[in-house]
Amino acid sequence: MQKNIPDQNFYQDDEIDLQELFGIVWAKKTLIIGMTTIITLVAGIYVFNKTPPIPIYKVNALIEIGSYQLYNSTSTSKVIIEPTIELSKKLNVLFVDRNEVITSISVAKHNSFIDIKSEANSNEIASREILSVMSFIRDKHQSILNDVKNRHELEIKKINTKIDNIKNKEIKLLVEKIKIQTLSLNDYELLLKHTEKNIKAIESSNPMLTALKLMEKRDLFLFITKLKLQLIDMYNEKNKLETISIDNLLKERELILSMLLPRNYKNSEIVGQLVTSDYP
Repeated sequence: MQKNIPDQNFYQDDEIDLQELFGIVWAKKTLIIGMTTIITLVAGIYVFNKTPPIPIYKVNALIEIGSYQLYNSTSTSKVIIEPTIELSKKLNVLFVDRNEVITSISVAKHNSFIDIKSEANSNEIASREILSVMSFIRDKHQSILNDVKNRHELEIKKINTKIDNIKNKEIKLLVEKIKIQTLSLNDYELLLKHTEKNIKAIESSNPMLTALKLMEKRDLFLFITKLKLQLIDMYNEKNKLETISIDNLLKERELILSMLLPRNYKNSEIVGQLVTSDYP
């Protein structure tokens, strides 16, 4: 019986402590209720007035940079309207640094593409800003394409002028020269025949005069040979102008005309569709 006495005292001490604690709480019940009410009201006001998080929608677009055909001597080559690295740097200054919606403009893995990313609280706003960048690119590149077309059209006009000049001036001038040269050649050939006839008439009676006439005949023959060679050169030049020169110009013109076809002028455009996010 004596061994259980300490345990009973311990439980009695514990019961006294709980009673005291309850008494303290009860004495401060007004303060506790008031603080609880205030905290509840503050929490309710905070939750009620708290702005819900703004949804962020992301939109992505892959832009293919346009191209055109460049004429070089006898061939053509495809040229990108504007180097993507330089274009990306310019666009970053114009749009990313000054626009909170456009978040990134970078060169894609393929050098003829750039990637544009935007973020906004709706797909419509994010898409609209990307289309604004796209519109800027297209307007700029269309101006470059127009300049290229104008240069090609000017080249065609120059070729047409050359062809007209060959047909209406150079060939006509050569034809006139050939005509004059032919008449002159005929006259000298008649003179040569006349000289030969005189030589036959005097060769037996006047040897000295015959010798002079023979020298005259030799000079006439050499001069006639020279006229014939010149005439051959004129004909060759005429044929060259009519065939090779004009044909080369016509081929060059056809090549440049083919470069003016719509398929050889491509403005920058979005590949496929804008990639939008269904959920923020």
